Amino acid sequence: MQLSIYQASVPVFAQGLRALLGILGKAQAHVEARGIDPMALLQARLYPDMLPFNRQIHLCTDFAKGPVARLAGQEPTSFADVETSFADLIARVANTLAIVEGFSADQIDGSEEKDITLIRRGESTVVKGRAYLLEQAMPNFYFHLTTAFAILRHNGVEIGKKDFLGLV
Repeated sequence: MQLSIYQASVPVFAQGLRALLGILGKAQAHVEARGIDPMALLQARLYPDMLPFNRQIHLCTDFAKGPVARLAGQEPTSFADVETSFADLIARVANTLAIVEGFSADQIDGSEEKDITLIRRGESTVVKGRAYLLEQAMPNFYFHLTTAFAILRHNGVEIGKKDFLGLV
């Protein structure tokens, strides 16, 4: 049996988003238990020219909900990127998870060769569905998920590989 594009997208994004919910919960508990200003983590970066933690979450969720919508032939749901607390970010991730899990295999399967039009910085490009998912969306999703994880770990939040994989 072949792996379908639905199987390669929705369950994978959902697992990462559920793991992210757990990680965010641990980060929130960390700042509360230690009396740390949450903004210290929400604005933390691994290096000055990198985006802060909250933007990593924004982009991680965008690279989950956007691809599944596009593969299903729909316009992605847009979020305002205004979250200023862990509670806000948790709500955003939960909302994204609901959006992602709202797509069915019938909506996504068969989109491997579908033309996906992307507009970045005012420039339009067209890629095929499979290439979009596997070469652009998934690497970006995992880049921002990993960077968010690394920022929290670097700042003392007690999370590990099982948290990243969503196994706790």
